[in-house]
Amino acid sequence: MIEVIKHNEGFEPLDATPPLKRKVIHLDHLMMTIIEFYDGPMEKPDAPHNHPHEQITYVASGSLKLFIENREYLLNEGDIFKVESNLNHCIQTLTEKVKLIDGFTPLREDFI
Repeated sequence: MIEVIKHNEGFEPLDATPPLKRKVIHLDHLMMTIIEFYDGPMEKPDAPHNHPHEQITYVASGSLKLFIENREYLLNEGDIFKVESNLNHCIQTLTEKVKLIDGFTPLREDFI
């Protein structure tokens, strides 16, 4: 099966704090998501979370602080980070808009 998602199609506004939109595309074993935060900068980081999925994220636009376990990183457009399974992590946007491109394995069924 072939699927194409055009630039401004496929985004789902999510009832979340902070406000964000997400676009998801996947195959049987490969998943990519685009997440747009659009109401920044955040006054404080979002709530820490963890999941069994490995994650690699590209910062497509904006600036943010990344918190993984007890470490803090300042990231800007063009930076990439990874999060191993089950590590507590969260972000705090530093600009009005932040766009992240995430890859997850295995698939995040909660996003499908």
